[in-house]
Amino acid sequence: MFEHFFANPATILMGGIIGFLFGFLLQKGGVTRYNVIVGQFMLKDFTVLKIMLTAVMVGSVGIYGMRALGFDIALHVKTTALLGNALGGLIFGAGMAVLGYCPGTAVAAMGEGSRHAIAGVFGMIVGAGLFAEVYPWIKSHILSVGNFGKVTFVDLTGLSPWLFIAGLWVAGIFGLVSLERWEKNNQS
Repeated sequence: MFEHFFANPATILMGGIIGFLFGFLLQKGGVTRYNVIVGQFMLKDFTVLKIMLTAVMVGSVGIYGMRALGFDIALHVKTTALLGNALGGLIFGAGMAVLGYCPGTAVAAMGEGSRHAIAGVFGMIVGAGLFAEVYPWIKSHILSVGNFGKVTFVDLTGLSPWLFIAGLWVAGIFGLVSLERWEKNNQS
């Protein structure tokens, strides 16, 4: 039953190293702090949004740049299930607002010594187990509504991904500058 439960030791070691580095960077970025996450929801501290937007911008160039150089980088496009995405986003957002952490920042906060993050991580594990139990029903009744399959803007338009990346960067830089100005003007 468990013969494929664990990956080979090298994969586990690499995952551990990358996970440690990810947590370290989250901590250094300040997003392992409850007040930073709650500040995002109160539109007072945009640290989380700025980090995520920067990661998406840099990651888009990194992934498509490696693909352009011939690296075999597979894109694991998820199904565009509109109802499932909307409900999942609402549940995720509500949990994040109540706990003050997202899954990654909660684990990193535990590593930093935050005891109240333990209950949240436990809740995430229980929630994941419940989701796994009801997944067959969710798949047939929720994920089938508004399901457009595994599509991307590149697939839909036939345009180069670099055009979308350029647009992302223009919007991203505008967004980052706007967020900085918003924070500066609303500091009290």
